Amino acid sequence: MENFWQTCSAQLERELTPQQYSAWIKPLTPLDYEEGTLRIAAPNRFKLDWVKTQFAGRITTLAAEFWEEPVNVQFVLDPRLAAARRPVAASAPAGAQADDVPSNVLEPIPSNPAEATPRRDQSRINTALTFESFVTGKANQLARAAAIQVANNPGSSYNPLFLYGGVGLGKTHLIHAIGNQVLADNPDTKIRYIHAEQYVRDVVTAYQRKGFDDFKRYYHSLDLLLIDDIQFFGGKSRTQEEFFYAFEALIAAKKQIIITSDTYPKEITGMDDRLISRFDSGLTVAVEPPELEMRVAILLKKAVQEGVTFSDDVAFFVAKHLRSNVRELEGALRKILAYSRFHGKDITIEVVKDALKDLLSVQNRQISVENIQKTVADFFNIKVADMYSKKRPANIARPRQIAMYLAKELTQKSLPEIGELFGGRDHTTVLHAVRKIAADRGKSPECNHELHVLEQTLKG
Repeated sequence: MENFWQTCSAQLERELTPQQYSAWIKPLTPLDYEEGTLRIAAPNRFKLDWVKTQFAGRITTLAAEFWEEPVNVQFVLDPRLAAARRPVAASAPAGAQADDVPSNVLEPIPSNPAEATPRRDQSRINTALTFESFVTGKANQLARAAAIQVANNPGSSYNPLFLYGGVGLGKTHLIHAIGNQVLADNPDTKIRYIHAEQYVRDVVTAYQRKGFDDFKRYYHSLDLLLIDDIQFFGGKSRTQEEFFYAFEALIAAKKQIIITSDTYPKEITGMDDRLISRFDSGLTVAVEPPELEMRVAILLKKAVQEGVTFSDDVAFFVAKHLRSNVRELEGALRKILAYSRFHGKDITIEVVKDALKDLLSVQNRQISVENIQKTVADFFNIKVADMYSKKRPANIARPRQIAMYLAKELTQKSLPEIGELFGGRDHTTVLHAVRKIAADRGKSPECNHELHVLEQTLKG
C-alpha cells in the first residue's frame, strides 16, 4: 500500500501544478486495499467531493496499472485528518462546526492590506520563476514577449493578458516572472498570485464566515492579480460573480490582471458569457508544446542547474521521445539522475533507456499513426477510411494532411513509413503535407487552435 501511494503521489505531482498537488492530493491518506477495492480518506467533504470529480479517474488508472487488475477506488471521509492538519490560525469561529471550514484555507484575507507581512510574502510569487530562467523558443516566444510588455507597463498594455495551453508548458512560470519583475521595479506594488482553486476556497470561506466585505476590499485593492488555471471556475456561479466584480473594479482602476487556462476562453465549459467577453477584451496568447530544439535547450539548462553535464546526443534522444511538456521533461531528468547516481553509471543513451523504460513504453503505446488517424477523422467528422483513400476534396485532403503532420510530430515513424500507412503514398507527399500544415500553423490562429486541441486529445 505504501509503495503504491508513493508511486501514485509522485506521478500526480509530476502531472499537476504545485498548488493543485498541495491542495488536493497531499491531504489524502490511503487506508487499505482488499479484494480489488482501494479506500482513500479525505479530511473534509469539500475535498472529498472535489477529488472524486477531478482525480478519481486518474487515481483509478494508476491503481490498476500498479496492481495489474481492475480497481474500485472508494473515497471516504475522515474528519480526524482535518483536525490533525488544521492550523490554529484557520480554526473555525465560535459556534461553527469543524467541517464548516476547509482545513487548508490560507491565512485570513487581511482586512488591512498594509499589514506587516512583506509584499513579496503576501504576493505568493515564486522568486525562482523569472524571465531569465525561462527557456524561449518558437512555441512560447509570443507569450514571453507579451508578458515582458505587461511587466514593463502594468495596467496599460494588454489588460487582461490571457495565456492558454496544456499543462507544463510554462504559463505559470511566465506569470510569476511578471510578478517578480514588477516587484523588482516597484517593491510597493500590491500583487497576489493565486490558483483558481484557492480563489474558490476564499469565496467559500467568505461565504461561511459572512466576510465578503473583507474579501472584496482585499481583491479590489490589488495592483496586479495573477490567477492561474481559471478553468476551475467552470460551473461555480458565485465564484464567477465575485471574480466579475473584482475584474471590473481592477480594470476600471487601470490595474493589471493576468489569467491562465488550459484552453481558449470560449472553450471553457460552464463559464459565464460576460466573463468570457471580458477575457477576450485584452490579449489572448497560446503557449504551445515546445519544439525539438527548445526541448533540448530546456534539458541542457535543467541539467546544468542540477550540476551535471548532458551530451547533445542524450539530450536529443530524450527530447525526441518526450514531446508533451516541460514538466514531463523535468520529471524524466530527475529519473535519469536518480538512476545514474544509484547505479554509479555515467549518463549515456543506454542508461537513459533503462531509466525511462516505463515512460518510453507508455509513450510508444499511447500515440500511434492509427490513433492519430481516428482522432483526426472524428474531429473533422470524416471516415477513417478517407485517410487511406485517393479522394482529394478539401474536406478530406486537409484533415489527411493534418493527420500526416501529427504523425510526423508525435511518432517516431519516418516519412516513407507514414506514407505507407496513409494508403501507400510517396514520402514526398507526406513531406509536402508536413510543410504546408506547419506553415499554416504559423499564420492561422484557427489552424493553430485545431492542432493544439488535437495534440492535447492525443496526449491526454
